[in-house]
Amino acid sequence: MAESDVSAQHASTLRRVLVPLALAQFICSFAGSNMNVMINDISKDLDTTVQGVQVAITLFLLVMAALMIPGGKLTDRYGRQRCFMVGLTVYGVGALLSAVSPGLGVLIIGNSILEGIGTALLIPPVYILTTLLFTQVASRARAFGAISAMGGVGAAAGPLIGGLITSAISWRAAFVFQALVIAVIVLLARRIADPLPPDPTKHFDTTGAVLSALGLVLVVLGILAADNSGWLMLALLVAGAVVLLSFFLWIRAKARSGGEPLLSISLFHSRTSNLGLVTQNIQWLMLLGISFVVAAYLQTVRGYDAIQTGIIFTAATLGLLLSSLGAERFAKRRAQRTLIMLGFVITICGVGVLLAMVGRSSSPWAFAPGLFLVGFGLGGMLTPSVNVVQSSFGDERQGEISGLSRSVSNLGSSLGTAIAGTILVAGLTESAEAAALVTLAAIGLVGLVAGAFLPRGMASTVAPRGRAPVP
Repeated sequence: MAESDVSAQHASTLRRVLVPLALAQFICSFAGSNMNVMINDISKDLDTTVQGVQVAITLFLLVMAALMIPGGKLTDRYGRQRCFMVGLTVYGVGALLSAVSPGLGVLIIGNSILEGIGTALLIPPVYILTTLLFTQVASRARAFGAISAMGGVGAAAGPLIGGLITSAISWRAAFVFQALVIAVIVLLARRIADPLPPDPTKHFDTTGAVLSALGLVLVVLGILAADNSGWLMLALLVAGAVVLLSFFLWIRAKARSGGEPLLSISLFHSRTSNLGLVTQNIQWLMLLGISFVVAAYLQTVRGYDAIQTGIIFTAATLGLLLSSLGAERFAKRRAQRTLIMLGFVITICGVGVLLAMVGRSSSPWAFAPGLFLVGFGLGGMLTPSVNVVQSSFGDERQGEISGLSRSVSNLGSSLGTAIAGTILVAGLTESAEAAALVTLAAIGLVGLVAGAFLPRGMASTVAPRGRAPVP
């Protein structure tokens, strides 16, 4: 067989492998935002409140964030493909349980806990397998671009798809849809071959895993408690900070004693990666925060149903699709630093346009221009941020950095829903919506500053296998 034929066959195989990986990122991101348009339907059906649904959404995102680092480490011990398949199975069971839940408690077990655990197991392998299988600079950049784009589209299109399903059938059918997509991914993922053998002797830092998860949970619960008790909020935040400090001291001591901690301190020695992680966190904080605030406001204040709310979010989905599809072309013309900074500027401007137009008009279309800019800005910087972080380390560190990267991103998602949702739920008025959006825009400025400190002239594609890019 000619060398060109072998190369073409290899490229075709990689494309088939990329489909289930990208679909997995899509459905997990979809799950984080599609419930936003079901707030009224779930509240009435399960006899709960807007705050109850907010807690379920936030806990799902929080469980992902808390377990993503341990999930990344488990891939080294049990294998990336095996963890991927187990995660898909757990997620599918959680989706089906959510579909038949008789009350909020069962919904939290199915959606927040089981789907969250499943996501934490399957997402790190997505990024590790992509790094290991796509060894060429251009192909890896395109693969990361496709996966990041599908993640962004899943988050942005979640309200539209969820609204269509809820209005046409029921909110429960949206969870059946997730289970069906998971079944398709399982069938497609059978062809994925793990490029590295698992190491059953690999040590797993159980103490570190417990401390990191507990610390993150306490911090987010503290934010959720803000509208109930100031003292409880303060106590939870302080407790969370103490536990996270204990986690840091534990992994440092374990590393100095020659042990293998859950997370290597050396991961934070890369200034470029640290700044990239900050931008990732804030991007997802803004995306999920804005999605929850606008969706909750439309349903509880303006009285829109699920399909009307979902249609309004089409503007954000369109903007994100356009910028994601153009990500490769943009990367050839502009440095990653420039794309990330420009993305934050456009997103913040989008929030400004949203506030200005919605305040002056009662028309639902007044949301469209601002949401389009928000989607376009976020879609344009999701891929560069992932490239910056993943490319800062070689293959031997991909398990750790993938878990940390996804944990930071999902922590941003949970913080976005917790912070913005807490401000909105406290009032459920137009002024509360404005306050929540202004808060998110202010946080976006922090992301812009972090992007400005990224090295100039940074390569716009992912580094070759085993090498980090030279700033």
